[in-house]
Amino acid sequence: MIKLLSKSIREYKASSILSPIFVSLEVVLECLMPFVISLLVNAIDVPVDEQIRMNEVWMYGGILVAMAFVSLACGALAGMFCAKAAAGFAKNLRKDLYYKVQDFSFENIDKYSTPSLVTRMTTDVTNVQFAYMMIIRTAVRCPLMLIFSLAMTFIMGGNLGWIFVVVIPPLTALLFLIMRKAMPIFDKVFKKYDNLNESIQENVRGMRVVKSFVREDYEKKKFDKAATDVQMDFTKAERILAWNNPIMQFFFYGVLSTVLFLGSYVVLKSAGATTVTDVSQLVVYGMQILMSLMMLSMVFVMIVISVESARRICEILQEKSTITSPENAITEVADGSIDFDGVSFKYTAGAERYALEDIDLHIKTGETIGIIGGTGSSKTTLVNLISRLYDATVGAVSVGGHDVREYDLTVLRDSVSVVLQKNELFTGTIKENLRWGDPNATDEQIVHACKLAQADEFIQGFPDGYDTHIEQGGTNVSGGQKQRLCIARALLKNPKVLVLDDSTSAVDTRTDALIRKGFREYLPQTTKIIIAQRTSSVEDADRIIVMDGGKINAVGTHKELLGKNPIYTEVYTTQNSSATEVVPTAESDTLKDGGNDNE
Repeated sequence: MIKLLSKSIREYKASSILSPIFVSLEVVLECLMPFVISLLVNAIDVPVDEQIRMNEVWMYGGILVAMAFVSLACGALAGMFCAKAAAGFAKNLRKDLYYKVQDFSFENIDKYSTPSLVTRMTTDVTNVQFAYMMIIRTAVRCPLMLIFSLAMTFIMGGNLGWIFVVVIPPLTALLFLIMRKAMPIFDKVFKKYDNLNESIQENVRGMRVVKSFVREDYEKKKFDKAATDVQMDFTKAERILAWNNPIMQFFFYGVLSTVLFLGSYVVLKSAGATTVTDVSQLVVYGMQILMSLMMLSMVFVMIVISVESARRICEILQEKSTITSPENAITEVADGSIDFDGVSFKYTAGAERYALEDIDLHIKTGETIGIIGGTGSSKTTLVNLISRLYDATVGAVSVGGHDVREYDLTVLRDSVSVVLQKNELFTGTIKENLRWGDPNATDEQIVHACKLAQADEFIQGFPDGYDTHIEQGGTNVSGGQKQRLCIARALLKNPKVLVLDDSTSAVDTRTDALIRKGFREYLPQTTKIIIAQRTSSVEDADRIIVMDGGKINAVGTHKELLGKNPIYTEVYTTQNSSATEVVPTAESDTLKDGGNDNE
């Protein structure tokens, strides 16, 4: 774990080394200063010539001042390099985590919840940052201070130094016991942090649903429960860690009392061999020893808290993406032909049944394929295999005549544009969102793509046109507008294959027809796959695939399926029956305050 985390130090290695070096110099000077003070006091007390005495006072005084300034400079430099190293380490660690998640396949992402990933990149990294800061400064300073001060107690006080040696083992044992009791609790508390963040995230993202169903009180209770669970575990852990200070204080004052008592006895019996100055400096070194132990206990507490955070971070860093580009990968997709050869797929190896089973399907370049089927028929799962968002469990999926597993992932996904069921827009202008499809797209190309997607008209109606700012998640545009922007973004990739996964469900039938007309006229060589709930969206497709229970139930044109395939016929009849037909309301093409996704 330490080896893995240390890879994130990188360019901050120098700062991480310089901080302990300056800390060590600071400790040496602090340990020598009481010794020099005792020499200064003895020089004052020694009955010698006045001039000689003043020369020694000036000499030792000058040395003390110089040592104080050098110690101050070393402490400041140590603090500066420590802060730089710890903050830089945390920055790199967050970057490594974020980059790692970006490389995850859908299977990897399904393994971790979004709140859990957020907690690891924020709270857990912060805990590790504080621990690292203590390790390269406090954890270096305290042992050195302990060793040097202990050595000086034997030099200054002789056998009195054994008092400090005797007290260290039981104190260390008690601190270890505290750490051992507290660590399992922190293991649980961070998992409950994930639940707390999940509660917050769900509530914020679903605020419109919460308010529309008047469930604020329910959400408050759910949040209170998650917050109380975290509080109770933290309280339990802190209750154990709270013994740290009382134990340290008990040993601290107990040792000092013993040193003062025995030191006074030694001064009275030594006939001048041991002076009051020696005992007072011995007390100073004793305080340094005990303060070092107290600081070490704080380091232990921070390490206890951060160990579980470090483990959770390493869990992500060690996770291997289940989908990667092969060696000597193919770097060009020849055309938009697609072949499913004996494909079966399950989301996890332990799943009882296949989500897709025995799929044999061959699509030519430029064909328009409609896919229709009930909820849970695995329509989306089928198209996810084309851009290799998942890998087939059995069989092979080919694009352009090659197995998708032979392609460089970037090349494949640049050639396959997918407009998913959940349309996502990002904070920024409309232009910035559209250029996700092609960062180098010109304004003319952007407008052309928007015209094909029937988005140009409503964009031009905004006061700022293509420079209109999109709020987070696209909440200030309607559902239909969001869908058309996402389609335009996909078109800018100039793909070999275009997949529309129920991507026109929020637009009226006229707009839907115009979008499909634009595809036929301007993208004749692009293979188009349209998943839809409405038969009207796929009626003019070259072929329509009817999915049922993860299998292909039927393949044919609208005329071939209507009246012959029970599933397709039932869907068509239901949607076109005068008794049940729902006429969609034309959506508003104006920018709405706060957004509205009710279309």
